[in-house]
Amino acid sequence: MILLSSGATITYAHHALIKGEREGALYGSIATILLAIIFTGFQGVEYSVSSFTISDGAFGTCFFFSTGFHGIHVIIGTIFLAVAL
Repeated sequence: MILLSSGATITYAHHALIKGEREGALYGSIATILLAIIFTGFQGVEYSVSSFTISDGAFGTCFFFSTGFHGIHVIIGTIFLAVAL
């Protein structure tokens, strides 16, 4: 839900920016950054409480590899949006 919501807020910010509505673009961007930070926090909690590790076999390897790359993608996007804001 968090990722879907962040997609909606960044789309809102984008359309507001195109229309020249500065306030909507700012609020949409700030909401997106906050949702990304919340998502990253939840991913960190998920990593810390998981009952398996990356060395536990194919599942652990695939899980941490795929979610790790997605997490890096979210972190880089968050930094990019924060700088652009």
